[in-house]
Amino acid sequence: MTSLENIPVKYSDLISEIETGQVKIPQFQRKFVWDIKSSAKLLDSIIKGYPIGTFIYWRTNERLRAVRNLGNIELPEPKDGEYINYVLDGQQRLTSLFATLKGLKITDEEGRESDYSEMYVDFNAQDDQEIIITDPSKLAERTFIRVTDLMEGSLTLLAAYPSEYHKTIEKYKKIIQSYTFSVINLKNAPIDVATEVFTRLNVGGKALTLFEIMVAKTYDSNKKFDLAEKYDELTEELATSQYDTIPSATVLQVIAILLEKDCTRKQILKLDKEKFIGIWDEATNCIKQSVDFFRSYGISVSRILPYNALIVPFSYYFFLHEKNPTGEIKKRLEDFFWRASLGFRYSSGVESKLAQDIEKIEKIVKGELPKYEWAVNIDEEFVENNGWFSTGKAFIKAILCLLSKQSPKSFDNNLNVIMDNSWLKIASSKNYHHYFPKSWLKKNYKDWEYFYVNHIVNITIVDDFLNKRTIKTKSPAVYMKTFRKENEDLVQTMKTHLIDIEKDGIWENDYETFYNNRLKRIAKALNKFIIQQETQKNLEVYEDIEEVEPETVE
Repeated sequence: MTSLENIPVKYSDLISEIETGQVKIPQFQRKFVWDIKSSAKLLDSIIKGYPIGTFIYWRTNERLRAVRNLGNIELPEPKDGEYINYVLDGQQRLTSLFATLKGLKITDEEGRESDYSEMYVDFNAQDDQEIIITDPSKLAERTFIRVTDLMEGSLTLLAAYPSEYHKTIEKYKKIIQSYTFSVINLKNAPIDVATEVFTRLNVGGKALTLFEIMVAKTYDSNKKFDLAEKYDELTEELATSQYDTIPSATVLQVIAILLEKDCTRKQILKLDKEKFIGIWDEATNCIKQSVDFFRSYGISVSRILPYNALIVPFSYYFFLHEKNPTGEIKKRLEDFFWRASLGFRYSSGVESKLAQDIEKIEKIVKGELPKYEWAVNIDEEFVENNGWFSTGKAFIKAILCLLSKQSPKSFDNNLNVIMDNSWLKIASSKNYHHYFPKSWLKKNYKDWEYFYVNHIVNITIVDDFLNKRTIKTKSPAVYMKTFRKENEDLVQTMKTHLIDIEKDGIWENDYETFYNNRLKRIAKALNKFIIQQETQKNLEVYEDIEEVEPETVE
């Protein structure tokens, strides 16, 4: 049962606990940021007998990924089974105090070094002045002493100071040694309670993500398992496949689904540490197989994946069935992918829907056709109503997947267009091109609403070079004549963009004909992937939804 224990701790005990490795900084704490002057003020408060606040520890025998010690100070690791006090509140004060009393050097992330041995006691300072100082250059010799000499100096060293200061030296040393620090121990608390306490104590800071909590919970020094490092390694591997944008939340969902068929925050926090570590390699292998499938399917970069959550059911498929899908199973997985992508499946309630959808994957693996509780009716009107071009919308990403599946060719040489995640972040990125440039339409189709100008129907995937340097704001009739001279396969090239240069009014700059013809092709192409089923009653129907993929389980 979780309990709070308020205990006074003496100076010697506090220092001893730190030196023996019983006090650690959990990974989710921020870095040490106090400067030496702030640290001097802290010790000045102590030497004046002022309260400096309470240190709050989470006392547990769990082993978490921790910032090894206070600051960058190397201290021993406690023995297995021993309790550790993880600092939930007071890290800056505790690190400052320890560094000052031990005269340590701390290097920050920028490489700047602070020498905490440069802290002094001014013998002649009055109570309303600073007794602890960092610059004694203006003081007379032998009227000040290093804090480290005060606390640990030999009798000979201390006796060498003028006799008039001996009582002052003894008084200040005794004040620090007898100072009682207030400590509250949070005992027998699960990690989610401890991190919730931490979050509430740090209301001005950023709340901990579920991933940060799981990094702490699953850390195992003996097995050399560090979730943060493992995730970074996975991301680096996926970067070579242009799938490095898969968030940590999705990885946690995959693991929870494989272990418990449930991926709510509550369930993830309950995952057994040993099982989590044990399934990591298999889970990440399933993720990689999913990525390989999407890439071979024509979705060459993760930035256009309609939902990151799609990685979860497909990873579950490869967990049940290691081989790549073929035949009817492949068709049914395609059907599932497009239904989820075009039906706004994961725009809300992601975790509960994933739990439902793995049952559909199980049916597919068994050779059955799942029934779907949401309707997908893709016609021209639906595509038109939901086609406002914004790269954050799942529906738009789905159509970009369709365009990517065509293996779009470059207008000038009929070679494959190279897509890159770094080029696909926003609607004005390098790979996206309004086939009829927006500025040209604004001048020549003034009666058309901007909605139909900045529409997915008007978007093609091209190379950066063509988009920014060759096409610019020219009309299609102008820039396509240039490409017709350079590319003898231009007719076939444009078909990979779902455009017919002879029938779509290109040479006449007829945007209306182009728009209507391409709208029909997109709707027709999308419907080829959907396996028609008997209409069910009470299906969820989504229309004209402006949504951005939600942050899940974080």
